Amino acid sequence: MPRRLFAAVESPVITIRNAAATAKITVTKLRGSVSVLEGSGGNIAVLTGRDGKLLVDAGIPGTRARITEALASLGNDPVKHLINSHWHFDHTDGNEWLHSIGAEITAHENTRKHLSTTTRVEDWNFTFPPAPAGALPTKVLTNDETLHLNDATLALKCYPPAHTDSDISVEFTEADILHVADTFWNGHYPFIDYSTGGSVDGMIRATEANVARVTDKTIVIPGHGPIGNKSQLIEFRDMLVTVREKVAALKKQGKSRDEVVAAKLTSNYDAKWGGFVINGDFFTRLVYAGV
Repeated sequence: MPRRLFAAVESPVITIRNAAATAKITVTKLRGSVSVLEGSGGNIAVLTGRDGKLLVDAGIPGTRARITEALASLGNDPVKHLINSHWHFDHTDGNEWLHSIGAEITAHENTRKHLSTTTRVEDWNFTFPPAPAGALPTKVLTNDETLHLNDATLALKCYPPAHTDSDISVEFTEADILHVADTFWNGHYPFIDYSTGGSVDGMIRATEANVARVTDKTIVIPGHGPIGNKSQLIEFRDMLVTVREKVAALKKQGKSRDEVVAAKLTSNYDAKWGGFVINGDFFTRLVYAGV
C-alpha cells in the first residue's frame, strides 16, 4: 500500500481499495492448522479442517482472485466460517463474496449495526453506505463466546470500546495464537476511530489486556504489520502510554491542537512507527482528540 495514505487528496478508503487491485497476498503457516494471509487490508487468519475453512477477517474484494489462490494452497476444505474482528472496510469488504461461497459470518453486534446503516468516519473523510444484505453478520456477539471447530478451541472475546466499539479478539487456544486485530498495529501508529466509539484510552486498556493474556511463546496476529509476540505488544503499549502522557500534559496547559502537533512529541518514535498510513502529526491529532 502507498505510504502516508492520510496525506492523499482522496479519502484513504478509496486509495486502499484501489491499491488492493495489485496487492500481493503472502501466506504464512503458523502452528497446527492456523495460517495468516497478509496483503489484503487487515491480516487474515485461516483455520483449516474437516468443518471447513474458518477465516478471521475478509480483506478487500480487489484481491479476491489472489485470496482464492492462497486459500486453495491451504487445502480443499470449503470456506464455511468468517469472523469479523470489527466493522472497518479493510476487514469486512470481502464479506459478501465469502458469504456467497458458503461462509457464515460472526461478529460483534456493533459490527452488524455499523454495516447495516450509513456510517460516517470523519478522520477518513468518508461516508459508508449500508452494506448489501449478504455482507451482514448472521451471528452476533454481545458477550464472549467459545467455538469448537476443526478440532480446535476458539475463544472470542469482546473488548470494551478501543479501536472502535465493535472489536473482538480470537484466540486459537491449543495453538497458543491470539488474533487481536486492530487493537495492535505492529510497527505502525494505529488509527483510532472516534466516529464509532474508539478512544486512545480504550486502545491502551485493550493493549494492556492483550499483554496480560499472552506468554513469551504466544504468536500474536496484529491487524496490520508483521506477526508479533509479547515483547512487541509491550513496546506498542509503552509507545501509546508515553505519547498519550505527553499530549495530555500540553493540552492541560492550554495548548491548542496545532501547538501540540508543532511540538513534535512523537519525534523519538516516528522512524519506527510513522512509516505506514499514519505519521506522527496525524497520530498526535488523534491522541489530542481523546485526552
